[in-house]
Amino acid sequence: MNAPLARGAGLTLATALAPSAWGTTYVVTTELLPAGYPLFAGLARALPAGLLALAFTRTLPHGVWWWRAAVLGTLNIGAFFPLLFVTADRLPGGVAATMGAAQPLLVAALAVGLLREPPSAWRCGWGLVGVLGVGLVVLGPAARFDAAGIVAGLAGTASMALGVTLTKRWGRPTGVGPMAFAGWQLAAGGLVLIPVTLTVEGVPVGVDGPALLGYAWLGLVGGLVAYTLWFRGVVQLPVASVAVLGLLSPLVAATLGAVLLGQALGPVQLAGFALALASIVAGQVAPRRPLLPTGAVPVLR
Repeated sequence: MNAPLARGAGLTLATALAPSAWGTTYVVTTELLPAGYPLFAGLARALPAGLLALAFTRTLPHGVWWWRAAVLGTLNIGAFFPLLFVTADRLPGGVAATMGAAQPLLVAALAVGLLREPPSAWRCGWGLVGVLGVGLVVLGPAARFDAAGIVAGLAGTASMALGVTLTKRWGRPTGVGPMAFAGWQLAAGGLVLIPVTLTVEGVPVGVDGPALLGYAWLGLVGGLVAYTLWFRGVVQLPVASVAVLGLLSPLVAATLGAVLLGQALGPVQLAGFALALASIVAGQVAPRRPLLPTGAVPVLR
């Protein structure tokens, strides 16, 4: 493997760690955190991580990046988290996860308009395979559908998809590192979450040791580390390739449910795993272009 391909593969694997970390959120929330405070969990995941990144990097936005960071932080975190929790509250987890799996398709559509990328039947086709795979893994026969939950789920998926696409369009300012860039968005999203959290839930009482451990995991690993890796990948890799990595989140959640909570995976779920993983791998490779007079060369992205 030549050096550019090796660097690209390494960057992809590092970016994949972000949705893998987010896949631990369900088991951490259900097993360690006080029940009934999902918005506070989102706030604890975003704001401390953002402030820590700002303190460590000592880098603040400048010029147009004040409002751009606010927009990106709202789309990727501040609006996405509440919509995610409304979806989880009104829909079974499997339905919510399947709706979230549609994000690569939305990103592919937004990339045509915002990034001027040509439409790709390859990416759309594999995106549909990914949705099918995740659906087979997490959807049960008793899945119920709620109109408000579906609207919130679609809005949350669209918010994150637009945030990812705009992050790719605007890039990262020269001289600003990935951690500072992530910190801007985490802090902005956390500030948006403060009034929503205090109005709807308030602050949990009687936080014990396991809960503190859970909040620390969500903030440091699921927040600071994960979003630093994620936004670095969004800026440097093809946006559609990054978006399909998000399918790892429900797959990791299902795996942890099976290993730690005894939630068995049958043949249908395992087949869904295979389809979703195939979609993730295929999403990292651009299709072979039509032959030119001198012959074509496969393009890896």
